[in-house]
Amino acid sequence: MSAKVELHLHLEGAAPPDLIRQLAGEKKIDLTGVFAEDGGFATGDFQRFLKVYEAASSVLTTPEDYARLTRAVLERQRDHGVIYGEVFASPQLAAKNDMAAWRDHVDAVREAADGVDGIEWRMIPTCVRHFGPDDAKGAARCAAETAGSFVTGWGMGGDEGAGKPGDFAWSFDCAREAGLGITVHSGEFGGPQSVRDALDDLRPARIGHGVRAIEDLALVDRLAEDGVVLEVCPGSNVYLGVFDRLRAHPIEDLRRRGVRVTVSTDDPPFFRTNMTAEYEALHEAFDWDDGVFHEINRTAARAAFCDEATRAGLLKKLEAAWTT
Repeated sequence: MSAKVELHLHLEGAAPPDLIRQLAGEKKIDLTGVFAEDGGFATGDFQRFLKVYEAASSVLTTPEDYARLTRAVLERQRDHGVIYGEVFASPQLAAKNDMAAWRDHVDAVREAADGVDGIEWRMIPTCVRHFGPDDAKGAARCAAETAGSFVTGWGMGGDEGAGKPGDFAWSFDCAREAGLGITVHSGEFGGPQSVRDALDDLRPARIGHGVRAIEDLALVDRLAEDGVVLEVCPGSNVYLGVFDRLRAHPIEDLRRRGVRVTVSTDDPPFFRTNMTAEYEALHEAFDWDDGVFHEINRTAARAAFCDEATRAGLLKKLEAAWTT
């Protein structure tokens, strides 16, 4: 299976339902309404998804929980050809912004990741937008204090309708001063103005989703000219109704207009997807061939929040995987 680079994956959102169910049973936590009849997560629209996501994440409370989660997620990514991934995790969810607890969680994830062969990870702490800018400051401090070879980025997820990007400028400045790469979710449900505001107020190198930028071609030109990379999650966008089908998704139009796009799964068990399924669907919808997928993965490797030696190694592996 050809090598892939995935930049947009939420650690808690990648949890296999069976693991969440097992942890809930061990801790006697009631997760009524979290699971569907097929055993997967019971998601609907975006607001419903957020509620189920936070309920499922509530069973992940200890470093050992996160170590178990990390091993399970990494093994599934590796099974689908991912050789390098970056994973979002929030100090607000994992550790309630407690610095000591957050350090323990980071150590647990790093040690578990080191124990899984064939795939390399970096962690991107994030703040949760609908928790508000004040709480985000605590998360940013946690990120800054653990910045290094494993914690390499900073971002923001959650409800785009909660506040404005500029409200979170202090947190992003704190992370940037610590040397962390900057990404932010926008342009999923918030429309093109959400992307403009993120670019103007937070100055990210990457945008999570960003696909609604297609509604403003001047903004598309800006993204292309400035080299801002989009972490696109096509299956997630279709599942949550941002677009009604994959052929209506703008990823190909954005790519043809010069925007640097990548492909990720977002919260794969919630959206019934994986990297193999994403690639197969994109091939069917847009007739993408190995040349396009190689380009997509090179873009991801060049945009990764990692050291240059790691990047060079990734590019070498991608060349071997996609051109032989």
